[in-house]
Amino acid sequence: MRLIYIFCISLFLPRAAAVGQANITVTSAEVYDILKGGYDVGSYLPSVVINHPDDIVEGLISEVSPDSLKAYLQALSAFENRNTGSDTLSATFGIGAARRWVYGKFGEFSAQNEGRLRTAYLQFDQNICGMGQHRNIFAVLPGIGPHRNELVIVEGHIDSRCEDVCDTTCMAHGMEDNGSGTALVLELARIMSPFAFDRTLVFLATIGEEQGLYGANAFAEFCENENIPVRAVYNNDIIGGIICGQTASPPGCPGLNAIDSINVRLYSSTATRNLARFARLEYEENLAPLVPVPSMINIMSQEDRSGRGGDHIPFRQRGFQAIRFTSANEHGNGNPDTPNYDDRQHTMEDVLGIDTDGDSVIDSFFVDFNYLARNTVLNGNAAAMSALGPASPTQFTLEDIDGGFHYSFEDPNNYGQYRIGLRPFGSGNYFDTLLTVSQTEGSLLSLLPSTPYYLTVCAVDSNGIESHFSNEIFEFFTTGTEEFVLPEKGVTLLQNRPNPFDEATTLGVYVERRPDYSEAFLLVTDAHGRELARYPIELRPGLVEVTYGYEHHQYRPGTYYYSLVVDGQVYETKAMIYAY
Repeated sequence: MRLIYIFCISLFLPRAAAVGQANITVTSAEVYDILKGGYDVGSYLPSVVINHPDDIVEGLISEVSPDSLKAYLQALSAFENRNTGSDTLSATFGIGAARRWVYGKFGEFSAQNEGRLRTAYLQFDQNICGMGQHRNIFAVLPGIGPHRNELVIVEGHIDSRCEDVCDTTCMAHGMEDNGSGTALVLELARIMSPFAFDRTLVFLATIGEEQGLYGANAFAEFCENENIPVRAVYNNDIIGGIICGQTASPPGCPGLNAIDSINVRLYSSTATRNLARFARLEYEENLAPLVPVPSMINIMSQEDRSGRGGDHIPFRQRGFQAIRFTSANEHGNGNPDTPNYDDRQHTMEDVLGIDTDGDSVIDSFFVDFNYLARNTVLNGNAAAMSALGPASPTQFTLEDIDGGFHYSFEDPNNYGQYRIGLRPFGSGNYFDTLLTVSQTEGSLLSLLPSTPYYLTVCAVDSNGIESHFSNEIFEFFTTGTEEFVLPEKGVTLLQNRPNPFDEATTLGVYVERRPDYSEAFLLVTDAHGRELARYPIELRPGLVEVTYGYEHHQYRPGTYYYSLVVDGQVYETKAMIYAY
């Protein structure tokens, strides 16, 4: 029996708040033309073209500066309040002064690099915190290759907040959240401007994130309305802190004041997780052998922390590949209304650091500049390879044969080298195996019989850089000494993966043929039958998945149960183990 289907998006993911943007415009006609791909490449060629990936990686490692990142954060802190609705006229206080400063920094970087970095605002009308018009700040580095109309976006939101989301006069320095992400975007604009890329790079500082992802939504909507191809979005939010708070959002961190300057988390939806795998792969192959301090890249099972969201989500909602980079340790769950909330996030305490010896100079910092620098290099490498790499293969298909799979895909560019990523069902979020092949059609043998696999493929260019991965396919390898037999009832509840789990786990239903039904949902209960979570689902043919996080059972290790319920009747039940 052959069972094959395209890996599908999880049904229920966080969404941006309801939006009402209007009059979305780019303030520079030149930048608008660049975004649309309608420009003369010769006008943006550097006098010396530096576009080999080895040179770019070396430049990122050697030039990204913790001191520069510190200086950006000090400047952002000096504006005191960057609330979306704060003052726009003052030269020293509020969001207007902050965004003009960022715009000016982009201009400085451009002047240092033959004017190749072009800057603009994305202006949109919407009532946020009593203000009706708002501006994202961004700079574009025009691509010079055949895919120059495709965008690779590195973003971080510039706005900050206190306990009241619309307090426009408090001291909202917002250093971890999200001065760190804004500083990262600025530093990459500085470092990457001398280089040349096939695709166009966009360095984006968004507004209105704290009130509902509004600035990111406006930019994503603009790209969708203008039919601008967005190849990748790398969102950076809370990316420089290393100290754990008491109330960090699930999956949380070890406990108050625990330190982690090595791990970094990549959040993505099931539809965009291949971009997270690409970013990790490019780190392992390009950076890991060269950097003095390694990073541990954790591909998370959720699109964001439980109950939270970020500026990558509006892009994903429009079909663009978008992921979020964030620190492993987070100082707070962002809800200052929680009783006895003493963490810094979303309060006036989210400052750069403290003066411990009374000399009026900060000497103990809450943002770790070396950690932020490593994450900046990691981001720059992923964005660079997205902007440089080859086009992805298309029409990837599989067929099970004796001993494995027969694969085929299309590559109109004839790159001649490809990598097929395999993940046995339940093995985690990253590849278990990467196989290198030279043909667009062939066989993969000696696999584990009776084992379901996820497979995907990428192309490799002459410089050894991978393309983004193709669609991921879920295939039951059913030929072997044992058969993986699905019941004839047409719908099967799959075992959760991973199991046991310590962060989140995926619950899946395989639908071979759609039943006649009115309502279906997945129900999670504890050992006493108490309901912990309920996920309405549509029993459409293929794989239907939802993500279950441990916030529902309040961190209690043990055995839990999940059931497929159809029209009020329990269809099938399985056990899963939470082992934090």
